Amino acid sequence: MNSLVLAIGAGIFYLIAYYTYGRYLGRKIFKLNAENEAPSVKFEDNVDYVPSKKQVLFGHHFTSIAGTGPIVGPAIAIIWGWLPALIWVLLGSVFMGAVHDFGTLVVSMRNRGRSIGDVAGDMISPRAKLLFLFIIFFVLLIVIAIFGVVIGEVFRLYPESVFPVWFQIPIAITLGYFIYKKKASLFWPSIAAVALMYVTIVIGSWMPVYMPTFEAVGAGGTVLFKIEPVAIWVLLMLVYVYFASILPVNVLLQPRDYINSHQLFVALTLLALGIIVTRPEMVAPVVNWHPTGAPPMFPLIFVVIACGAISGFHSLVSSGTSSKQCDSEPNSLFIGYGSMLIEGMVAVIVIIACGAGVGLGLEDGGVLYKGADAFNHQYSSWGSVNSGGLGHNIKAFITGSSRMLEGIGIPPMISNTLMGVFIASFAATTLDTATRIQRYIITELSESFSSKLFTNKHAATSLAVGTAFLLAFHNGSSGKGALTLWPLFGCTNQLLGGLALLVITVYLAVKRCPIYVTLIPMLFMLVMTAWAMFNTIHGFIHAGNWLLLFVGAMISCLELWMLVESFFVLKRIFKNRNSVMVENN
Repeated sequence: MNSLVLAIGAGIFYLIAYYTYGRYLGRKIFKLNAENEAPSVKFEDNVDYVPSKKQVLFGHHFTSIAGTGPIVGPAIAIIWGWLPALIWVLLGSVFMGAVHDFGTLVVSMRNRGRSIGDVAGDMISPRAKLLFLFIIFFVLLIVIAIFGVVIGEVFRLYPESVFPVWFQIPIAITLGYFIYKKKASLFWPSIAAVALMYVTIVIGSWMPVYMPTFEAVGAGGTVLFKIEPVAIWVLLMLVYVYFASILPVNVLLQPRDYINSHQLFVALTLLALGIIVTRPEMVAPVVNWHPTGAPPMFPLIFVVIACGAISGFHSLVSSGTSSKQCDSEPNSLFIGYGSMLIEGMVAVIVIIACGAGVGLGLEDGGVLYKGADAFNHQYSSWGSVNSGGLGHNIKAFITGSSRMLEGIGIPPMISNTLMGVFIASFAATTLDTATRIQRYIITELSESFSSKLFTNKHAATSLAVGTAFLLAFHNGSSGKGALTLWPLFGCTNQLLGGLALLVITVYLAVKRCPIYVTLIPMLFMLVMTAWAMFNTIHGFIHAGNWLLLFVGAMISCLELWMLVESFFVLKRIFKNRNSVMVENN
């Protein structure tokens, strides 16, 4: 199969989906109304509630939900073949992920911009609210700790990306100043910001920044402690996100996400040109039911590929920051539904890069592999994919992408830097957004217990960053402590997506709207994640990993508890509805 056909077909499919199913949801299901006052307008404080232009908020929302998820997930799942991964990305993003993101954005906007967990208290019960908020806190705790590792690993593997990524901060602050303080138009400041960002990429490719290893040596040459480069980057990123999350959203977070969205579109355009010129054939197998050492494709593929199809983290962005910045309900379709389709397209490009681009040439240990040999070497077994860690999966994407970019004349040094910056900058936008959302969650939890201890943004942010620090360094100075809980993240994240769909379903039922558009995806996700969680817990028992067994069992119990409460709420809603219908007849 030629990769160009796949890319064009996916693009057409997403365009049709947006203008048909997306608009149907907006008009007939959620009934978007421009007359409804948005929380960003009603509660404007120029810190968290900031009415924003549609294009600017799209950039913030998209880059916050994207991160490295649509890269790493498909880069792993393609071991089962490119067709299952592609089908799940296409259908999942249109009928599940985009509905999930769009729905949580609308529901939050109609509930004062509160998080989907907080809204669950109104829709279901106060207990459900607490259950949901605790699950969200757990997910965000892992996200904040692990994305620091992601960025540190990228900086270690691609030191050329360090300068461009950090220089985005002054560029973003300057852009925000011109747009919000000087009331300048978006066009020329945006052009200047993006142009300057690509200048830094060229500079970075010639000026790599290597973080040294720090160690303290005692008497007799004994090493007292050692801090590896990745750990140092984790510390620096935690300091950065503290300040990024307490600053007004339009000072740094929003303009940085906005210019990163332009970076994405430029990168996607270049990759699309690379696919057109090189037209690589898919060298990955169409379907591989039994890769060496791999677990069964079902249900794991629905957990491995989250971002790009459906991800519970997205509901936190939609209801955490975007709902506080969207200036009108009609714009929520473009921001919520449209962003998810673009992310799905990113996942398609990743599938092509790993399944076809790698075949253009993969060098390892001084040996150059091409065609199917290159893919088979990269994906020799499930153990090779997972034991290689993050760097192994990033390498598959960056190698495939760089080979396609070389086809349009971009030198390898520049193309590698470009893709490294692409990954690190998107991970950074997810990291600072996640920290800001965690601040909101901590505040909502504090208010739920009638405590004012963490309602202050500095106290809440300190707790958000402090708990992530403890998780990152609880087992030593590597900074990779979050990897301890990482095996549970996929299932918990997808469980969160199913629970968010559950809240939207209850909301639609209360409003007497058709619920099938969220009920079917909800049931699918809850069944698949429960299945995957059962298999995961069984593996923990077999391995004697009692910590993960306890945490996984606890999360499963919270899920079951919330489902039972929701069942009785839905039963009561439909019983009342039927009673009214009988009385009217």
